[in-house]
Amino acid sequence: MTAHVVATAGHVDHGKSTLVRALTGMEPDRWEEERRRGLTIDLGFAWTTLPSGREVAFVDVPGHGRFIRNALAGLATATVVCFVVAADEGWSAQSSDHRDAIAALGIRHGLIVVTKADRAPDLVAATIERARSEFAHTGLRDAPAVAVSAVQGTGLDSFRQVLDEVLAQAPAPDAGGRLRLWIDRSFSVSGAGTVVTGTLVAGTLTKGDRLMVVGQGREPREVVIRALESRDQPADVVRPMNRAAVNLRGVPAEDVGRGQALIAPGAWFMATEVDVRRIGGTALDEVPAQLTVHLGTTAVPARLRGFDSEHARITFDWPLPLIVGDRLLLRDPARRLVLGGVGVLDPDPPQLARRGDGTRRRAALAAMPPEGDVLAKVAGRGAVEVDHLRRIGLIGSDAVPPPEVHALGGWWLHLPTYDEWRGKLRALVESDAARDQLTPGVSQGAVRDALGMPAAHFIDRLVSDAGLEQHSGYVRLPRARVDLGRAEAGVAKLEARLLENPFLAPLAGDLTALGLGVRELAAAERAGRLLRLQGGVVLLPSAPELAVRALAQLPQPFTTSQARQALGTSRRVAIPLLEHLDGRGLTRRVDDDHREVVR
Repeated sequence: MTAHVVATAGHVDHGKSTLVRALTGMEPDRWEEERRRGLTIDLGFAWTTLPSGREVAFVDVPGHGRFIRNALAGLATATVVCFVVAADEGWSAQSSDHRDAIAALGIRHGLIVVTKADRAPDLVAATIERARSEFAHTGLRDAPAVAVSAVQGTGLDSFRQVLDEVLAQAPAPDAGGRLRLWIDRSFSVSGAGTVVTGTLVAGTLTKGDRLMVVGQGREPREVVIRALESRDQPADVVRPMNRAAVNLRGVPAEDVGRGQALIAPGAWFMATEVDVRRIGGTALDEVPAQLTVHLGTTAVPARLRGFDSEHARITFDWPLPLIVGDRLLLRDPARRLVLGGVGVLDPDPPQLARRGDGTRRRAALAAMPPEGDVLAKVAGRGAVEVDHLRRIGLIGSDAVPPPEVHALGGWWLHLPTYDEWRGKLRALVESDAARDQLTPGVSQGAVRDALGMPAAHFIDRLVSDAGLEQHSGYVRLPRARVDLGRAEAGVAKLEARLLENPFLAPLAGDLTALGLGVRELAAAERAGRLLRLQGGVVLLPSAPELAVRALAQLPQPFTTSQARQALGTSRRVAIPLLEHLDGRGLTRRVDDDHREVVR
């Protein structure tokens, strides 16, 4: 049967910990100071089995306003909440704070528990009615209500039955989902090392898994699961929804803690800024620019740029593992107020660098569905890696490209943009060639900059589709169309001379007389008309193959002098030509003065 995790919520001293203690027989207050003061300061954990056989773990959160950050760390990883209101005190200050947090986090499953019913039995009905009115515009608007006295033990059986019914209606967790375990505490165990705990909402933890620890502004770190426990019992596998204690190898306890997360390598995009839509609470154009964002157990300082009352861009002080649809809670740290909740529309938004970009982005976000817009993402960039679209949560593993998008080599290309790139590339290369007939072409970097392409992964396909070619990192017109312009006459004369005597390389003065300087010779070589060797030696591209044929007729191995004589040339030409043949693997040195042909 599926396990569940339930968070408590409610004002300080309304009996949350007492209720958990009565239900589980376990002490949720972990610190001596908490037990001495009778005040929950940090998260507490306890568990039990309901009459139906359902296993349930409780995350008991502090109710005092001074510890709201700790309370949010417990609530933010829960999908079911037990909201406590004392009959004798009724709705109080932190009742409203926790209600706002529940609304901002989008929690839709839970129950209202009126505690201390023995102290004010005549106020129970009014307390329930008030609580229902407070939740009228939240996901708990239809939550059932029960009254209990944890001290006398009355109402606990009814509570268990109602909780069972609530858990039966809760959505089934996704054991195959992407793993993100938000850490709520860490410590070191003698003989075992570092242990972290958290509520596993989705995915599966398996002994031996390699994971990454991320968050809190620290560099990502690879760790290995050494051992697992759930509810104090060893386990080889932990599935959602369960509390998990994870023994890690690869990180000391002091380097990992609350606010960090365990994630599967390569499965998540680490977002530094996100575009969001308001889900509830304060209008985003009225939210302070400096705020605290809560996600899971983390609380990260952030800056908000409002586009309008419903949409904004949030920039974090450090990267967070985020996907489309994640809920963020916004809090004013100065006033300790929950401002509201937002949903992530785009974890990897475009930069706003030009005048009017903010206005255009506001319009795009207003039209964007809550699950994001994959076509807009691909169209905005022209091409996006499929793995990136998965990491940011825009598509699943079995997604197919939308209309006007084509899959190519692990990328999704926006066809209209691709066609525009192809036309621009052709025009760019033709313009470069017309401006300078001896140009090597346009570099790949210049192509990406001119076209605004995200990467060079499919530039080969684009060059081919544009009827162009690449050579030595440059994109150019096809070789047959290369015109050497003013160098054409000199190259043609040199070609004719070398056809008669292939290894009689011209001297520097001969080249000058033909009007062939370094630039003209380089252009001819790029066009495949000439071959340049060390020492200013210029031959035809066919010279290496002709040389190998002649050298193969010599007794093997042969000396440099024998090679020079066989080729009918000088040492000035023979030595760089032989070194060129060595470099191409056509000949091989035997010793300092002997080579042999490799056949």
